[in-house]
Amino acid sequence: MSHDDFIDLRSDTVTTPSDEMRDAAATAEVGDDVYRDDPTVNELERRAAEAVGTEAALYVPSGTMANQIAVHAHTEPGQELLLERESHIYRWELAGAAKLSGVQTRTIDAGERCVPTPEAVHEGLVDEDLHRPGTGLLAVENTHNYRGGIAVPVDRIAAAAEVARDADVPVHLDGARVFNAAVALGVDASEIVDPADSVTFCLSKGLGAPVGSILAGDEAFIEDARRVRKLFGGGMRQAGMIAAPALRALENVDRLAEDHANAERLAAGLDALEGVDVPAPDTNIVVADTEAAGIPAESLYAACKEAGVGCVEFDDYATRFTTHLDLDESDVDEAVDRVAAVVDDLRN
Repeated sequence: MSHDDFIDLRSDTVTTPSDEMRDAAATAEVGDDVYRDDPTVNELERRAAEAVGTEAALYVPSGTMANQIAVHAHTEPGQELLLERESHIYRWELAGAAKLSGVQTRTIDAGERCVPTPEAVHEGLVDEDLHRPGTGLLAVENTHNYRGGIAVPVDRIAAAAEVARDADVPVHLDGARVFNAAVALGVDASEIVDPADSVTFCLSKGLGAPVGSILAGDEAFIEDARRVRKLFGGGMRQAGMIAAPALRALENVDRLAEDHANAERLAAGLDALEGVDVPAPDTNIVVADTEAAGIPAESLYAACKEAGVGCVEFDDYATRFTTHLDLDESDVDEAVDRVAAVVDDLRN
């Protein structure tokens, strides 16, 4: 990227498909996926399941749809969904659990731990009776987006999941960036996924596919999920044209370490600015707190945009910057320089 261009750190969803991905799309063998006749989609689903150690997988248009399909397939209307109060499903999916599945949410504040403790899960579970709905699903998240891309240790996920499953409550893992977590923790993604009954992961985030996410689980669950996908309008026809680039995206797992290194470089540069506090990131998400500088996130966002740096308002004084495969070290250094000038200007 030329430094004369916009440096887009809003999200890892902004990546553009590589030449190899475009060629794969143009030459993909296709069929009607609703009839399961698309060989490229079938191969993607096979390899996606293999990548996270599940029996089966389903290709869907987005991560939000994948999560909401999971909620619908695991629960009955009128049940409760137990989840962390800053989780993506609760915070950023338009009350989909209530609108689409008739499910009430019960939240737990797990703080920087990101995943509820076993004790908190036990306390949050509700038995169905004459007055109460009963817990239908526990949802957890890894990496945790709002908490700054934290890679949650495997044992925390497993401990929370064990309590739920002992109570015959299924567990869904929102693993939109689960491969980032795996790379950061130095484990196979299947280890992170193993305690859960289902998992979502995005192909269009750090892995760089132009579109699509995966919902994975055992064969019976995926059969149910396939029907729900159709209900939600996610049945696709000659989807091999977008599944082919997604297959290439699965080859990008190992290079996520480069994004993490660039995030560390970015965080260090921003943290060195007066009045800016930036914790060292686990993965590819950097959150800058500018309260000490007296700069609201709204002001920083607007000024950074004007200076040619994309970012996202996260809270009153918290701003998110996300590294991805379209950026290199020189882009990161230039972004730090531009943000430094912005902070200096706003402070004065």
